[in-house]
Amino acid sequence: MSVLAAIAVLALLIVVHELGHFTAARLQGIHVNRFSIGFGPILWKYQGAETEYALRAFPLGGFVGFPDDDPDSKIPENDPDLLGNRPILDRAIVISAGVIANLVFAYLVFVVQFGTVGVPESFNLQPGVVIPQVMSDRSPAAEAGIKAGDIIIAAEGQPLEGNENTIQKLIQIIQASPNQPVDLTIQRFDRELDVTVVPEAGPDGNAVIGVQLQPNGTVTYRRAKNPIEVLTMAAQEFQGMLERTIQGFATLLTNFSSMASQVAGPVKIVEQGAGLVSDNAASLFPFTAIISINLAIINILPLPALDGGQLAFLLIEALRGKPLPSRVQENVMQTGLFLLLGLGLFLIVRDTTQLEVFQQFRQ
Repeated sequence: MSVLAAIAVLALLIVVHELGHFTAARLQGIHVNRFSIGFGPILWKYQGAETEYALRAFPLGGFVGFPDDDPDSKIPENDPDLLGNRPILDRAIVISAGVIANLVFAYLVFVVQFGTVGVPESFNLQPGVVIPQVMSDRSPAAEAGIKAGDIIIAAEGQPLEGNENTIQKLIQIIQASPNQPVDLTIQRFDRELDVTVVPEAGPDGNAVIGVQLQPNGTVTYRRAKNPIEVLTMAAQEFQGMLERTIQGFATLLTNFSSMASQVAGPVKIVEQGAGLVSDNAASLFPFTAIISINLAIINILPLPALDGGQLAFLLIEALRGKPLPSRVQENVMQTGLFLLLGLGLFLIVRDTTQLEVFQQFRQ
């Protein structure tokens, strides 16, 4: 069920994104002739008064189609309600609406979380340090066999007690042993395992093992005092997650060679989401929000075949006073689409081969 929940989240966020484009167009009276979830062969479709609604075989995206791009459309080319005949601002609103929809949806997810699950009141610390994420499959931690979800309960024979200084204690042990083996005891489900990791010098010179760390414990919740508290808490959580995500993308762009292995495809996203949901169903809320924010930021990047690439074309049109030749735009978009599909296929294959079940099969 946890895997199905993670897949459902991805599908929902695609629907939200495409609904943003669709709604922005229809509210402005712009013709829309297709609304599709997925790519490839059509599995189901419904023909409305003007728009064809369809589900397709490969649910890794979606699109909103306009008569401008349909050679079989019977709408005259000079129709003022065709997207291409609208002013630049109208078109920019339609193109950017998917990104806006994902950001708004992420905020609403937090509103629902704090309104239903409750507001965090206290954190009950337990012994150990949780590893929520291993940063790279080539990191010292990954090479030692450490996996996301493991709990480090001892380092160099020293138990990691449940207090506010536990994480700092572990960091000090690791930083004091650059290129030297460090013995760790980890808890994985109901088993205890002994592993040896060799920290390496990080970008700032400190020894690292390539993992994220978070306290081990459980959160207690209380009912929100009023709707204002829910909205305020949701806004704070949304802002913090948005800032961290943007910083992560900035780091990826400025230090791509060392960060590229952290880029995840649909398979990895589903795996991580399923793991979170299996541990705590309430984790589905922040998982949904962060994926929605990531989807928004990815789409706003000025890359061909993405919303940001189309906005870049509009900016050039505004500066030139006329659009780039259609042939140029088509070639750029087709090249970008080819590269994105290639990247998506690479990530799916890479992440699938790294699944624990697949690795056990190979062994």
